[in-house]
Amino acid sequence: MAVMRSVLIGAALALTAIAGPQPGEIPQGAHMLLRFVNSINTRTARDGDFVYLQTASPISVGGRILVPEQCYVQGVVAHAKRSGRVSGRAELAIRLETMTFPDGRVVKFTPKVASVDSGESSQRVEGKEGAIQQGSDIETDAKRVAILAGTGAAIGGMTDQSWSGAGIGAGIGAGVGVATALLSRGREVDLHQGMSIDVVFDRAVTLE
Repeated sequence: MAVMRSVLIGAALALTAIAGPQPGEIPQGAHMLLRFVNSINTRTARDGDFVYLQTASPISVGGRILVPEQCYVQGVVAHAKRSGRVSGRAELAIRLETMTFPDGRVVKFTPKVASVDSGESSQRVEGKEGAIQQGSDIETDAKRVAILAGTGAAIGGMTDQSWSGAGIGAGIGAGVGVATALLSRGREVDLHQGMSIDVVFDRAVTLE
């Protein structure tokens, strides 16, 4: 009976060791994929707003998983800038602060954003601080000017029934297009729920 009890206790301790905290160290240079739990964009974001994510890929060292999927990660907006009307691209910087494991452990860390899932937008990570910046709106503005110029030419041609009328209409349409482009804000940085970012550890993090 005593032998059986010792075996059961040993098995329970072994299971506890497997299920419990796994000490180790996340090495410098390791990458981790995170997925946004809440949406955030430069239209409404303010410095200090909380950002919530989950790990979408594990970190394995020496054949052992140190960081599993679905750990909760909390960060804050370090800097948010809206897109300008005439110049200036939207920019959003996130500072990651803590990671909570499924067993309740909380680890402080500050990995840097290395890349972002841009989807159909042209937003990308710029600079050493890992700020996410929206791409240029030059192509969009050019299309807007071209469309309005073409519409103006068609209307001018129908009204005047001459090439000179079409030219005047095109000029007016192009002018309206340029004015519209100047008065319109560019695209904002938009990190919606489910979008992912890749972060890199610029220093080792000890897990206890």
